[in-house]
Amino acid sequence: MEYINESDFRRLDLNLLLVFHALLHERSVTRAAQRLFIGQPALSGALKRLRAALGDELFVRTSHGMTPTPRALELARVIEPLLLSLQQALHAQPAFDPATAKRVFRIGLSDALEVALMPQLMQRLSEQAPGVRLIARAADRTNAPGMLDATEIELAVGVFIECAAWHRQRALFGWHFVCVYNAALVKTRGRKITLAEYLDHPHLLTSFSADLSGLVDDLLREQGHARQVVFSSRNFATSPFIVRQMPAITTVPTFAAATWRDALGLAVSPLPFETPSYEVSLLWAAAHDGDPGLKWLVSLMVEVFGGKPVN
Repeated sequence: MEYINESDFRRLDLNLLLVFHALLHERSVTRAAQRLFIGQPALSGALKRLRAALGDELFVRTSHGMTPTPRALELARVIEPLLLSLQQALHAQPAFDPATAKRVFRIGLSDALEVALMPQLMQRLSEQAPGVRLIARAADRTNAPGMLDATEIELAVGVFIECAAWHRQRALFGWHFVCVYNAALVKTRGRKITLAEYLDHPHLLTSFSADLSGLVDDLLREQGHARQVVFSSRNFATSPFIVRQMPAITTVPTFAAATWRDALGLAVSPLPFETPSYEVSLLWAAAHDGDPGLKWLVSLMVEVFGGKPVN
């Protein structure tokens, strides 16, 4: 065990680390005080002591609230995991036996991932952990981290470009965009749709902003092309049923396309232009690293879906 010099901590009341944590997340003295159930003057006094102890302003008032200084962001990379590890140690969980466990897990994910992953996962749960139940909640990269922090979910599934110091991330599988259509209504000369054929039909768009333009439109615009988007939704669920009824095309991730192809008999084709590739991963709070139930669920999902081929 490494030696700890207690005298290094004499200038710092360790309770001030909670003040640091609250201000880092709330960016407001008022909200941070409410979060800690103390008065605003008390929190302002604590911030003054914190600044003196650490020799930095730490949080500067701006038009965007209490903005952390570079020193505060540097300290956050150490303090946040420290607090989460301490919380984990103080709330150690008992052992988890999937065969006998009675537990509910809340998972945040998009409707497309829910359709693609949950049937197989539920089948495995029925075999290995019949007492485990799942609640799926709508989440994406914009709100899933906040839902984890607010303990609204224990696990998130999606594309997460960045991972905070107080979160953990585990890759599952990669994907890219393909187009889906009803081959009886959208006639193509070959098995792969051409650019002319792609542009000659109306399109359905799934967009988290529910707009009529997205990444694919930006890529087409760079090449001097444009497509006609006639329907846009935040959800994937409606698009396959629309393309079954009309000669339209929808461009979706490979995991969604594979599900629609197998369940609804729709045609899937590579896109006639290059698009980026992405990775679906699991995201959870580092504070729950010691939760054996969550650790088991993460391991199961990696076993079932890890390295899943991008059809």
